[in-house]
Amino acid sequence: MEQSVASTAGLTNEDVSVDFDFDAMEELLNNDIEEMLSDLNSLDERREEIGNPDALGDIVLNTVWEQLLINISSETADEFVKENGGKSLNLSKSAHIQTTENFKNGNIASHNTEIDYQKRYDDYQKNFQKDVEGNIQYHTDKTGARKETLVKNSRKPYDKNRPAGSKKNNTNMDHTVSAGELMRDPEANTHLSELERINFANSDSNLNEIRSDYNQSKSDLSMTEWLEKPNKNGQTPKEIFNLDDNQIKELKLKDKEARKAKDELIQKGKEKSIESGKKTRKEEAFKVGGKVLRTIAIRLLLEFIKEFIRDFVEWLKSPNKNIKSLLGQLKVAIKNYISNLKKHLTNAVKDSTSMIISTIIAPISRTFTKVISLLKQGYRSLSGAIKYIENPENKGKPTSIMVAEIGKIVTMGFTATGTMILGDIIEKGLMSVPVFAFEIPLFGSLASIVGLVIGGLVSGIIGAIVINLIDKFIANKKRHEIEYEIYNKQNNVVEKQHVQKAILEKSLLIKKENSFNNMRKRHEKANDETNELLGNIFKPLDEDDYKVDMDAMQQNLDALL
Repeated sequence: MEQSVASTAGLTNEDVSVDFDFDAMEELLNNDIEEMLSDLNSLDERREEIGNPDALGDIVLNTVWEQLLINISSETADEFVKENGGKSLNLSKSAHIQTTENFKNGNIASHNTEIDYQKRYDDYQKNFQKDVEGNIQYHTDKTGARKETLVKNSRKPYDKNRPAGSKKNNTNMDHTVSAGELMRDPEANTHLSELERINFANSDSNLNEIRSDYNQSKSDLSMTEWLEKPNKNGQTPKEIFNLDDNQIKELKLKDKEARKAKDELIQKGKEKSIESGKKTRKEEAFKVGGKVLRTIAIRLLLEFIKEFIRDFVEWLKSPNKNIKSLLGQLKVAIKNYISNLKKHLTNAVKDSTSMIISTIIAPISRTFTKVISLLKQGYRSLSGAIKYIENPENKGKPTSIMVAEIGKIVTMGFTATGTMILGDIIEKGLMSVPVFAFEIPLFGSLASIVGLVIGGLVSGIIGAIVINLIDKFIANKKRHEIEYEIYNKQNNVVEKQHVQKAILEKSLLIKKENSFNNMRKRHEKANDETNELLGNIFKPLDEDDYKVDMDAMQQNLDALL
């Protein structure tokens, strides 16, 4: 449209039809100019807003505050891991209730703080001989059964307090359920401590005084294996030692009683494993629940402080600063806080969710926790940068502005990590001062709160300064773009006005020519009519034109008299 309008400015009289609608063209140009002037006003407002110090101040304040709030969940998660013995949050049954199958496979209920299953497993593994690669070595006993090979002298704890037999009668006190069987049994090692197994082994229910040669022949075999399975020569104890049926019956009865006592003891151990697991699981749940409440409480407190600081700044700007007006600003802060309470609670719950996630993925070492947090924040920053690049709204932005915006995202991530590290350093330094070690319900130690606030403020201010510089760079780039756009708009307005002027001039010229043509035509018509009238006046008279109607004249005289 601008091409056709601009070309109109150079039209000649011959190019423009008398039917050309100059009024419509002028109205169109007026509308275009008004729209351009409106855009110019909007661009001027945007230019003023870009360099507005208040806008930059809001960025700094929001950045500092955001880092402080982000740090709440991470700091609380860190404290939970510390209080939880360096363990991350895990409320699964397998983490607290130890089963025989998991124990056998090396899956330890490490969150059960009542029983040290890891030590039980390590002691269990120490019973066996292993190759250079750490694999358990096996052997075949005299019955042909494949069994783990025990470490030399591993039976000593079981034999140490075992009563002796009778030399006179040539007897030994036999472990009916052998020490070797107890050391190899994963169920007994899972649910019974070493002392409980030794005490059972040397209890009256398990000890049986038998002939020394019986005891040596039996070794680590169970009574059933010894009595019923023949040796490599195909002989059973009944044949070797001429055992009668009553002797065999008594030995089997003793074995049955001992195994019943063993099963009852292991069952009690299983119940203890379950009860202890339920207890520690509940304790860990309450522990993380307390941290959730702490996160919510601190978040809500900081949100209120934020509201008050904003209103306090407004109070400082006001001309009438007094206690009454300050209290009025405090009421406004409370009102705003209550009106936004739903939003604050939602944010607090989000922080708590983040805190719980952090407690789940937290590592054992606090130092390593910081590294993980750094990587986590870095991942968030990278993810945010990718999303920013992929956003269709940002496709047309210059590369320099996109790089700067991505720099802001990355800075936010590293500022949050810096807050965590600095806050931890400050907390450790203040804990040496007794007053800062004081525990505040839900909020934790005074040192942790001070560390949280100062760490967040310092790191946040540093991050805000960086972001402020980036924003200034972006502002300058955008200001130059807007000024260039304003320049183009102004040129367009001038061009439109030039076209408008040319159209008006052309319109006036045509109207003037049309008026002259109309006047010329009227003059020609008047000239024709005048010539015709003059021709009639000076036309020669006939004889009849000189005759006088006397009768008519007389009548006129009579009328006059």
